[in-house]
Amino acid sequence: MAREDATRAYYDEFSRWYERERGRGYHALIDDLEVSVAEPLARGAKVLEVGCGTGLILERIARVADKAVGIDLSPGMLAQARERGLDVHEGMATKLPFEDASFDLVYSFKVLAHVPEIETALAEMARVTKPGGTVLAEFYNPWSIRYLAKRLGPAGRISENTTEAAVYTRFDSPQRIREILPRNTELVGWRGVRVVTPTARLISLPVIGRVVSTVEHALLDSPAAQFGGFLIAVIRLTA
Repeated sequence: MAREDATRAYYDEFSRWYERERGRGYHALIDDLEVSVAEPLARGAKVLEVGCGTGLILERIARVADKAVGIDLSPGMLAQARERGLDVHEGMATKLPFEDASFDLVYSFKVLAHVPEIETALAEMARVTKPGGTVLAEFYNPWSIRYLAKRLGPAGRISENTTEAAVYTRFDSPQRIREILPRNTELVGWRGVRVVTPTARLISLPVIGRVVSTVEHALLDSPAAQFGGFLIAVIRLTA
């Protein structure tokens, strides 16, 4: 089976479990932090989410955007996004089915870490972004507590029969990200998601969870952002 077909099958399988924990605790915190980065840039704008999944984040961004579109390779994920009434399409991050300079904001969360051809995906995201527009590209960061947790702990389950180990996963440091940025772009800054949270279960604890959540929001746009387990590069199109 080709890598693309294997990845599609993985996410189709994952789609049946994907939202089981998304609305609370750790996963809700991660989604809230990511939305807080994208939402100000999405207001009144034409927006594309690359790897929209079931549409949890796109649905929130669509409330403030002039137009919000999603793309994903998984029919299983897209079926749930369409149930939300979202404008979504099947396709690959490495070959976006849109004209040049179509969007003011293009963002991708929790997806680029699973794309081997990362330079191609970033170039495609830049291609469909208007000059002066913004790309938000989220990576898995080896300079992070989350990286250690992933290396030391067991792989998380995405279904009864499959774990996260079944999908290609990459980790890119801030230094490496700078090296692979497309031409005609500039790195504006970093946003760090999950900077200090050692384990997802901590967020479920009544008092400690609230404290850690408050700290994570405070560190999102700070010098500590470069140590976020999910590292968001804020990239501006210069031409």
